Amino acid sequence: MKSNRTIEITVKPSGEIQIDAVGFKGADCEQATAFLEKALGQVSAKERKPEYLQHGTRVNQQTLGQGGKGT
Repeated sequence: MKSNRTIEITVKPSGEIQIDAVGFKGADCEQATAFLEKALGQVSAKERKPEYLQHGTRVNQQTLGQGGKGT
């Protein structure tokens, strides 16, 4: 059975960006979101959910602040 892997991106009214990597195993979630971290700016916080520690499912939530540069 193939697992579903998704990357969910939420942009809050404050400009804060939240990234959720769902369904990834091992270091795959960090590899899957690395390009977003690089493109969007400095990571202000990382939160590993309980699923992160479960075997077979890994979820990593990242919150990126505004990089201080206007676009």
